[in-house]
Amino acid sequence: MTTPFHVGFLLWDGLTQLDMTGPAQVLHRMPGAQLHYVWKTLDPVMSDCGLALVPTVTLADCPPLDMICVPGGIPVTTVMSDPQVLDWLRTQAAGAELVTSVCTGSLILAAAGLLTGYRAGCHWAWGDQLAQFGVEFVAERTVIDRNRITAGGVTSGIDFAFRVIEQKFGRDVAESIQLSLEYDPQPLGGGTPATARPEILARVSALMEQRLGNRRAEIAAIAAP
Repeated sequence: MTTPFHVGFLLWDGLTQLDMTGPAQVLHRMPGAQLHYVWKTLDPVMSDCGLALVPTVTLADCPPLDMICVPGGIPVTTVMSDPQVLDWLRTQAAGAELVTSVCTGSLILAAAGLLTGYRAGCHWAWGDQLAQFGVEFVAERTVIDRNRITAGGVTSGIDFAFRVIEQKFGRDVAESIQLSLEYDPQPLGGGTPATARPEILARVSALMEQRLGNRRAEIAAIAAP
């Protein structure tokens, strides 16, 4: 029998649901995977698109995890400044095999001091904020640095999950799951700042700047000694 591998996804109000549901859909097929959806209470947590997510275990009752995964979202500073969440992450990370995140979830890990001295991924519009926590931002879909595995923005979480499976069980297992899910993206192109048309990049960058808003100052305050 395959040894159980406990994966815990941190839920929080306003998270980007695909940051969590994308990798969860892939990872639950990993041999031995036991997934836990964790928050302070068992009350439903509302995601950014209005999809309610139901925790399966509280922070207090969560078993020791083999893998922590922290999804991101725009109101990320709320979680970055939550002592209860940050303490839970530090405690779980001490015994975890893998400490991971998707999108701006890496900022939450950084706020907990769990990425200091590491290379990490993040959404392209937010990645420059990692430096305030002693983290080197790398603009890649999946960034692996020792036992830290971090993904870029939103959809990168799916690729990230396959990389986790490949690392643990080999390419054959990862590709078998990929085929079973018929994961064969055929995008329009322009999904990164490097490949987007200039006019599209300018438009989306302006929108992202609006979304960041005062959060730059909030992140700087969190990072300050």
